[in-house]
Amino acid sequence: MSLVSLNSSVEKNTDSGKQTRQVRELVASWGNQTRKGIVLRGERLKELSREAVLARGLGRSYGDSALPADESDILVETMMADRILAFDPESGHIRVEAGMSLFELNRLFLRRGFFCPVSPGTQFVTFGGMVASDVHGKMSHASGCFGSHHVNSMLMRVADGRLIECNADCEPDLFWATIGGMGLTGHILEVEFTLERITSPWIYSQSRRIANIDSFMDHLLDDGAQWPHGVGWIDCVSQGRNMGRGLLDVGRWASEDEAQGRSLPTKRRASFPMYLPEWALNRFTVKSFNTLYYWKHLQKKREGIRHPDDFFYPLDAILNWNKVYGRRGFTQYQCVLPSSAGRGAARHFLSVLTALGGASPLCVIKDCGEEGKGMLSFPMKGISIALDLAIRDNTQQIVDRLNQVVIELGGRIYLTKDTFTRAEDFRRMEPRLDAFLAVREKWDPKGKFSSAQSKRLFGR
Repeated sequence: MSLVSLNSSVEKNTDSGKQTRQVRELVASWGNQTRKGIVLRGERLKELSREAVLARGLGRSYGDSALPADESDILVETMMADRILAFDPESGHIRVEAGMSLFELNRLFLRRGFFCPVSPGTQFVTFGGMVASDVHGKMSHASGCFGSHHVNSMLMRVADGRLIECNADCEPDLFWATIGGMGLTGHILEVEFTLERITSPWIYSQSRRIANIDSFMDHLLDDGAQWPHGVGWIDCVSQGRNMGRGLLDVGRWASEDEAQGRSLPTKRRASFPMYLPEWALNRFTVKSFNTLYYWKHLQKKREGIRHPDDFFYPLDAILNWNKVYGRRGFTQYQCVLPSSAGRGAARHFLSVLTALGGASPLCVIKDCGEEGKGMLSFPMKGISIALDLAIRDNTQQIVDRLNQVVIELGGRIYLTKDTFTRAEDFRRMEPRLDAFLAVREKWDPKGKFSSAQSKRLFGR
C-alpha cells in the first residue's frame, strides 16, 4: 500500500488548533441516558488519551456504552481529532484520525467516486466508533462488517500507556478484540481502511410493499442475491395475516448512464423542536402512524434514482429526532436471529413483541451476513430486527422477555444499542465472551478502561 502522507499539514494544524478543555458535566447517550463524568475535549488525541478511561465520538450509541461508569471517570471526546492523515487515490486506502466522521468523509469523497464500504444508518458517527461497534449497515449480506472486513490497521493507546499499531498480523488478539469491543481494550487513535470505488454518487433503488413477515423472509433472501444494499421497515403492531407487513428498500450504485451526469445536491435538514410528552406515543398513535406509513406507497413498487442520504440515512433528515420519545428517552432493541433457528423465528419474535405491547414506529429488518471476525462483533448469518422502544415503567420486563426469546433461538443482541440487558442474559447469548474477557484482562489487567455498560455487563 502506498499512502500519500498528509502529516506535515496535520502538525501545522495541531499547533494552531483549538485548546484542550476539561469539564465535569452530564453526558447523554442518543437514547437520553445520562451519567456524570469528567470530559476532555481537544484535537491532540494522543495526549488526551493518556489518562482517560473511555473514548466517545459523536454520542450516537443508544445506551450506556459511551457513558462513564463513575463520576470520577475521565472521558475523552474524539470529534476534534478529525483529520485525514493519508490517502491513496489509486487503491482507495485511507488513514484517518478516530474522530473523523462518516458525514465528513461523504462530503469529501462521495462526489469524487468513493464511499465507505460499510455504512450504518446514520452518518453522524466517527470512525473510532465504527470500529468499536464493528458496524454492519444495509450491506452486511454483501460486504460484511466494517472492522472485520475492511479495516487494515489501527493505532491504539493501551492501558500501560504504549502506542501500538495493530492489525491481523501484528498483535492480532488486540486487533480482533478491539473490533466490536466497545472501546474496552484501549483508545482507538487512528484507523486505516479501504474505500469502495463507486460508479456515481446516486443510488438506483427499488422500494415495494411486503404483505407480512413470511413474505419478508422470502424477499430478503431473494433480493440479497441481486442487490448489494437492502433494508426493510416492518409494522410491528399489526397482527394475524398482516403481522410484519412493511416496506422493503433495496439498491445499488447507479451507473454513469443512469445518473446522466447529474450533480448531487447537499440535503437540507430540519430539526425536531422539542421533547414530546410521554402520552404522545402509545399503541393507538403508533398503530395509526404505521398504517399510514405502510400505505404511503400508493404504488406497490417504486423504482429509480435516489439521493444516497435518502436511501442510507433517512433519519438524518431530521436533527434531534430522538426527542420524539420524550425526556425519559428510548432504547433500541436490536437482535440477530440465526438462520439455524428456521423461517418461523422472526414471526415468533414479533408474536412475543406484540403480546408484550412493545409498540414501535421504527422497526427495521435486515439480512445479516456471515459472523464478523471481531471477538464481540454483532452479526451472524440470519435476520436482524431492530426496534425503538420509548422508556416506560415496563421496558426492563419487555427487554428481559425478548432476550429469553433470542437466547432460545441462538441469537444475540447488539451492544451499541443496548441499555437494559442483564449480565446473566448476555453471557447466555454470547459464547465468545470468555475469550474476549481474557484478551481484555491481558491488555488491561488493572481495569483502567471501562464504561457504564461494561460495569453493568462485565462487572468493570
